[in-house]
Amino acid sequence: MPAPRCPEEKPRPRLTAPKIPEGEKVDFDDIQKKRQNKDLMELQALIDSHFEARKKEEEELIALKERIEKRRAERAEQQRIRAEKERERQNRLAEEKARREEEDAKRRAEDDLKKKKALSSMGANYSSYLAKADQKRGKKQTAREMKKKVLAERRKPLNIDHLSEDKLRDKAKELWDTLYQLEIDKFEFGEKLKRQKYDITNLRSRIDQAQKHSKKAGAQPKGKVGGRWK
Repeated sequence: MPAPRCPEEKPRPRLTAPKIPEGEKVDFDDIQKKRQNKDLMELQALIDSHFEARKKEEEELIALKERIEKRRAERAEQQRIRAEKERERQNRLAEEKARREEEDAKRRAEDDLKKKKALSSMGANYSSYLAKADQKRGKKQTAREMKKKVLAERRKPLNIDHLSEDKLRDKAKELWDTLYQLEIDKFEFGEKLKRQKYDITNLRSRIDQAQKHSKKAGAQPKGKVGGRWK
């Protein structure tokens, strides 16, 4: 079995020492000095480049800090302005609330005074009416007058002097709901009364018709008696 072929090896370059010109003297110190000077120049260039980059970074950092401080100052000024506007708004709201409360208190006092006057006037008028009715009729009273007197005795005055505005609204709503329910009951009783009257009228009509038919049935029929119609 034939042996495997090895990959072809690339030819290696041949290194040769540099030729020194004949008849000339080589100054190795000068070459070494030039190389050192070159290295020093390159190093100095790197140092200068480094310090230049560092200086640029420091300038950018200073500019960034200045922008941050400027932005912070602007934000603080904006917050101060907003806080001042908010304080002014709160003060306006407080003044408006105090003004409304003062107006509400004044209006409630006026309403209470009007209610008291109205209740006093109603009580005086009703008492005067009852007194006149008693003087006119004396001790003899009808059932309606007795009912009015009992209702007047049972009627409790509205104790609303201590109630707040919200409580007054609730009390007014309660009275309105009661009045609304009474109107509903009144309407239902009225309809029931109408139905009862209608049923009574129909029943009377049927009774009248039945009585007429019974009278006709009880009467003697006419016929011939002795060749004559009776």
